[in-house]
Parts: sequence; C-alpha cells; structure tokens
Amino acid sequence: MSWLAVAATTVPTESTQQALGYPSLFLLVLIGALVPVVPTGALVSSAAVVAFHQTAPFALALVFVTASLAAFLGDATLYWLGRRGMRSKNGSRWLEAIRSRAPEERLTQAQDKLVEHGVMVLVLSRLVPAGRIPVMLACLMAKWPMRRFVRGNFPACLAWAVTYQLIGILGGSLFSEPWEGVVAAIVLTVVISVAPGAWRRVRRTAKA
Repeated sequence: MSWLAVAATTVPTESTQQALGYPSLFLLVLIGALVPVVPTGALVSSAAVVAFHQTAPFALALVFVTASLAAFLGDATLYWLGRRGMRSKNGSRWLEAIRSRAPEERLTQAQDKLVEHGVMVLVLSRLVPAGRIPVMLACLMAKWPMRRFVRGNFPACLAWAVTYQLIGILGGSLFSEPWEGVVAAIVLTVVISVAPGAWRRVRRTAKA
C-alpha cells in the first residue's frame, strides 16, 4: 500500500491548485481574447467546475474576477491594436486577424445593429458565439474612441464570465466527480458555440 501513500502525497492540494490555476486561467483567457481561436468559454466553465468542488469560500468569486478581468484586458488590447492598424497605411497583422474572423455578412449585420442599438450590441456580442469580433470590427470602422469601447466592453465581459461560470456550476452540481463536470461543461460550451453556425448553414441550404 506504500504506492498509495506516495500517490496521495503527489496530488496537488487546493492551495497549490489555486496558486497555479488562477494565473493559468488569466493567461489563457487573455490569450484567447487576443487570438480568437482559443475556446475561452470552455476554460471558464471548466475552472468553475473545479472551484465548485473546492472548499475555499471564495473560489467561484475568484474565477469570476480572473476571467472577466482577463477578457476585459484582452479585448481592450486587441481593440487598441486594431485602432493602430486603422490609422496605419499598411494596417497591421492584428487588424488583418480581426478582419479575417469577420465575414462580410456578419460585419454588415453588426454595423447595422451598432447604428440602431449602440453600446448594447457590444454587451450582447460577447454572449453570441462568434459575435465578438464582427462587432469589434464594426466599432473600429465606426471610429469609436477607446473610452467608448471600454465603457461598453466592461459589462460585456462581466456578463460573459457570469454566463460561462453558470454553465460550469451546472456541470459541477450534476456530477460528484470534478472531471465529469468538466467534460459536461466542455461539451455544453462546444454545443452552444457550434449550434448557431450550424443553424445558419441549414437555413442557407434550405433557401438554396
């Protein structure tokens, strides 16, 4: 049974998990905001599952603060880089990255909604799968100043963090083992991310 004792001593304690987990979550969400291919929603949901099963009283609150702050800083940095690209004759690779992730149809819709509803569209864009980048590009093309974008993006990041954290809490409450909840949360976030695009393709096929 000595191997069991050795294995038990190698399992990270809650304090160790937190010391490594929160900085990792912050870094990954920040990178995901700058490079829109990282599934940041799934990361937040998974972190929420783990926090749900921990005994620390403020674990879930720390996940929320970490995720929302990282998303906010990442969005603000990407928007700032995009503004620099708009003012540059040759643009920038960040601006090109934003443009490449915003199909013309989605960009036109985002521009129309931005004119009609203003900041509220920015708030809702983070809750709609693949909605953040077209709206951000629409803000850039409308020449929104940094202050206006930041003012609208702050509640957007809070709402986004709450939404995906609730998905994680749901997964954590349904399963006794954290890994089961993590799997459930990841599957659910993937379904949420994929479903709108699949539905649009079905509608286009039906119209054709």
